[in-house]
Amino acid sequence: MKLFKGLRTAALVALVLGIAVGCASTPEPEPVDDQFVVAQRAIADAKAANAEALAAGASWRDTDLLIAQAEEALRAGDTGKAIQLANQARRQAENALKQMRDQMAKEAADAAARTASDTYAVVSGDTLWGISAKSSIYGNPYQWPLIFKANRSQIKDADLIFPGQNFTIRRDAAASEVDAAVNHARTRGAWSLGVVEASDEAYLAR
Repeated sequence: MKLFKGLRTAALVALVLGIAVGCASTPEPEPVDDQFVVAQRAIADAKAANAEALAAGASWRDTDLLIAQAEEALRAGDTGKAIQLANQARRQAENALKQMRDQMAKEAADAAARTASDTYAVVSGDTLWGISAKSSIYGNPYQWPLIFKANRSQIKDADLIFPGQNFTIRRDAAASEVDAAVNHARTRGAWSLGVVEASDEAYLAR
């Protein structure tokens, strides 16, 4: 009986020691370098942003170089520099894409404004001078003769227009036509309401 108890105790001790040895022999996972993972993610984000900018035709030339430098720094173990360069590349790609989108939006708005102002409805107090000066028309009061000439069927006297009239606004005038209009506006001379000035008739005849 004593022998059996001794054997059972020995077996139990051996089992415990085996478990302990087994546990001690299990390899522990290697510690993860958090900065290395952050750098990898930053580089991946930079590449994704640059790919989007490139697809839109907005990529800047040195963004690829920054990404390459970030990858080189990571291989050299300089995770801090890799993260800095990758973030710089990502911001650059995002800014390039934003600039392009802003420019496209501006061009679309300008085109819409030009289309909307191909005609102009006269309101009380308007003059050809004032209409021409509007930023949505010509942005230059001296170009009013262009409106006068394009709407000659409605305008008898350049100094007398009426609310409710709808004028065509030319957008295709050649530089020579603009110059002629500005020159006429500057050299027109004296004028009177209800009278078609001879200088106006000469301008219209050109």
